[in-house]
Amino acid sequence: MVAAGLIFWERPLDVFSLYTESQMFLHGASSRYTSVDGYRVHYYVMGPAKGEPVVLVHGLGGRSEDWENLAPYLAKAGYRVYLPDLPGYGRSERPADFSYSVTDESKVVVGFLDVMGLRQIDLGGWSMGGWIVQLVAANHPERVRRLMLFDSAGLYVKPEWDTNLFMPVSAEQLDALDKLLMPNPPQVPGFVARDILRVSHEHAWVIRRALTTMLTGHETTDHLLPGLRMPVLLVWGSVDHITPLSQGERMHQLISQSELDVIGGCGHLAPNECASQAAPFVLGFLRR
Repeated sequence: MVAAGLIFWERPLDVFSLYTESQMFLHGASSRYTSVDGYRVHYYVMGPAKGEPVVLVHGLGGRSEDWENLAPYLAKAGYRVYLPDLPGYGRSERPADFSYSVTDESKVVVGFLDVMGLRQIDLGGWSMGGWIVQLVAANHPERVRRLMLFDSAGLYVKPEWDTNLFMPVSAEQLDALDKLLMPNPPQVPGFVARDILRVSHEHAWVIRRALTTMLTGHETTDHLLPGLRMPVLLVWGSVDHITPLSQGERMHQLISQSELDVIGGCGHLAPNECASQAAPFVLGFLRR
């Protein structure tokens, strides 16, 4: 017990990760690895083998387990759900020679579909992942049956918040980031904050490289969205401070065949924190 306590004190994030992985296992998810364009990519797959495929892509600084609350609803409804870790995130490889741009990440997503033998899918993305899947849908429309965007980035909009908060170096910056992500952030114990900052320091170079390419504005999707022809679902937290609801409303205007569903009281983490409210929107959209 003393040893377990010391491990939790020194590396609480490792313990939390083990708990999350066990929850994924209990939901029937299988943890696997594959090679995409020469990069080792981790992913989960859950749901019946013959179910219609749904691929969900996480956001900046995220990982496949971020879908742990929403994905089980889809699997229980009979869909075959794939949750890849993008290069640089989760348990996937972090190659030093990769750009981590949304364009190159979108190419990895297409490569993942090829490796999995998925010719046409329902595709979803959250935050930066939403930006990535917009590019997949625009460049490979024949591969995407339906598109789902959750609190998505991608528009040519300068953030009104300090993007350096995604690479926090102090407890104060970590608190500021939590307030941006969640309407009512929990109080983070000091030893947990210390470990979060340790991991942030280790992975900051990936986040920095990704943000640098995104903030140039060269890969924004304003001009691409009106050309999308597949059905599009937009799910948004009403109090999102990272990608405010106004951006979701703008995407809704640009995509004539889109549906915008707003979850009251939820922030940028709506697909996780408000999964029970998001799931009916998603399942209703997929079944139409």
